[in-house]
Amino acid sequence: MTELLKPKYDERGLAPVIVQDADTGQVLTLAYLNEEALRLTLESGETHFWSRSRQELWHKGATSGNVQRVVDIHLDCDGDALLVRVHPAGPACHTGNTTCFYRLLEQL
Repeated sequence: MTELLKPKYDERGLAPVIVQDADTGQVLTLAYLNEEALRLTLESGETHFWSRSRQELWHKGATSGNVQRVVDIHLDCDGDALLVRVHPAGPACHTGNTTCFYRLLEQL
């Protein structure tokens, strides 16, 4: 049996997570998780994160219904960031936009 890879958490116990639509490849959001959020994500098959502003766990879609069903989770080469590919049940952004990255900063 292969040992489950574990992310390296920062001094606050957090690791960044890029959430991507598994079908379109679109990046939906950047969030953070701690060990408990990762455990809940793995157990439930839906994304859970740590809110740095509210200092609490949150289940994406718990209030909006816009849950994200996890397809797979990848760990980057340094082990300190994750990519979670999902099937979203609705918009990822609290503004109602499909992605949190809907504002163009600069076109080069």
